[in-house]
Amino acid sequence: MKVIGYFFEIIKGLSITAKHFFVNLFYNALRFYGLYKGEKGSVTIQYPEQRKTLSPRLRAMHRLLRREDGSPRCVACFLCATVCPSECIKIVAGEYPDKPIQKYPISFEIDIGKCCWCGFCVEACPEDAIRMDNHYLDFTSYTRKELILDLKKLMEK
Repeated sequence: MKVIGYFFEIIKGLSITAKHFFVNLFYNALRFYGLYKGEKGSVTIQYPEQRKTLSPRLRAMHRLLRREDGSPRCVACFLCATVCPSECIKIVAGEYPDKPIQKYPISFEIDIGKCCWCGFCVEACPEDAIRMDNHYLDFTSYTRKELILDLKKLMEK
């Protein structure tokens, strides 16, 4: 008896899929020949050539901002590393001998493989040195070592 119930559920799911397939096929064929000017039927985009418009509030990739002289805006206060729940930020601080800013990051690393994208690091920064925005979204890699962003990679984005 259970087999018959499963069979009907499979048929119901396949009928919904087939309905969407043929409706999209029909409207796209009409649109191709110029017979239909309505809203777009399918939602597929051709990714490398076409990009989806993203919300400006999207927290996507970290980047460090620069000062006017090109140095990082970060003062190595460790607030971002302290507040990070996934502990993916590692900072090594150095001291300027003659500048009014006392510290700067010698090393600043973010492991985006561990990051939970919460944005606490951005909120905790007193200098507004770190941001998460959607300017750079291609962060796929084959190894975990490529997911560790150092100071140079964070500054060039």
